Amino acid sequence: MTNAFPSEITVHLGDVFWASMVFFLFRLILKQRSILITAFFSVMFSFGIEISQLFQSDWINSIRNTLIGGLILGRGFLWLDLLRYSLGILISIVIELFIKKYLPILSNR
Repeated sequence: MTNAFPSEITVHLGDVFWASMVFFLFRLILKQRSILITAFFSVMFSFGIEISQLFQSDWINSIRNTLIGGLILGRGFLWLDLLRYSLGILISIVIELFIKKYLPILSNR
């Protein structure tokens, strides 16, 4: 089976998509606020989750070792993840601005 993207890219896509999901969830919650406010909360949340991975304790590691805990809390701190999250949020901002400009019927504004 061949991938749509080269393997050098696919190793980064999970974190990019995760941060994009975080952005759009915050966008749903903060729909009356500006995109910059949404981006701020998305970055703080994503970076906070990543930085929390520096804390290692038996109780939180047991949560991280579950499927849902690992997906939400991650398993290990990586500086590169902060860049991936930033890229995912930036791509999400571009998507939102594109929709508002070129597909206004989808933006509800």
